[in-house]
Amino acid sequence: MGSLVYQMMCSTALMSLGLYHLISSTRNYLKSPHTYAAKPFHPFPRLRHLPLYLIILSLLVAVAHRLILSADSDPLVKGATPVHLFLSLQSAAILFLFLLLSLSLLLSDSSPSLLPLPSDLSFALLSALFLLHSSLQSSQSSLQNSTLEAKCLSVSSQLSALSSLLCLLLAALPRLFPADAALAAVFCLRALWELQTGLSLYADAFIPDGCHRLLDVKSGVQGSTQCDLDESKFRAVAVLDLAFLLHAMFVVLIILVTYAIVAKTVGVRRLGSYEALPTSSTPSDANHTHIQMKALTGTQA
Repeated sequence: MGSLVYQMMCSTALMSLGLYHLISSTRNYLKSPHTYAAKPFHPFPRLRHLPLYLIILSLLVAVAHRLILSADSDPLVKGATPVHLFLSLQSAAILFLFLLLSLSLLLSDSSPSLLPLPSDLSFALLSALFLLHSSLQSSQSSLQNSTLEAKCLSVSSQLSALSSLLCLLLAALPRLFPADAALAAVFCLRALWELQTGLSLYADAFIPDGCHRLLDVKSGVQGSTQCDLDESKFRAVAVLDLAFLLHAMFVVLIILVTYAIVAKTVGVRRLGSYEALPTSSTPSDANHTHIQMKALTGTQA
């Protein structure tokens, strides 16, 4: 039950971050598309550093959770405690690097003279951290003896790789709004996938048919959800693939609805090559503008 609660907390935090980043970046783009530039951190209207505080708090909880898991006495990752210990410590180390970068952003925004951290360098560092995270999750997926959990980690690894690519694009092309919006969408998709992972592994009602949690181990231990038959394994993987596609469709819908709402709130000014001259229906209008043309004399057709 504890693992499911943790997955739900991760999902809520990532979804909040993704939606906030999507709304803020869309709003900035619609206000001034010609001067738009992606930002790794969008200040809150009144409490400027509130988003960073929440990110730092979430990362602290995640690091503490990984350190607690590393001391688990009943792991099932290849049946070897050292493997489970090292993988948990690696996850905690990468999360600590994200925490360090968040603290650097906070310090840079509070005291620019002390740590002038430009946005392109921040996105480049984020790209490197997401790439490390993707590599770690890929390694964890290959070490799993549970097909179901290996599939969940594999998809999460691909999402981290995609986040790394988008951050690299924003580091090189900060005015590329589609990449910024796609990065927010990936956060939302990862949030839904974290929830799907928790439900598929730790909630009996959502575990695919043919798979079950082992009864003689602690609840929520890595590898505790097993599929006995090959047919059950293939079916479970197909169910997760279908769930991922449904989540992706839902995220696309979120992007379209969010863009429409923000555009209606901010307003989109369309500038064409030619604009109509101001006219008036009555000559007595005070704002009526007369356009006088000098008579042409002495000309021939």
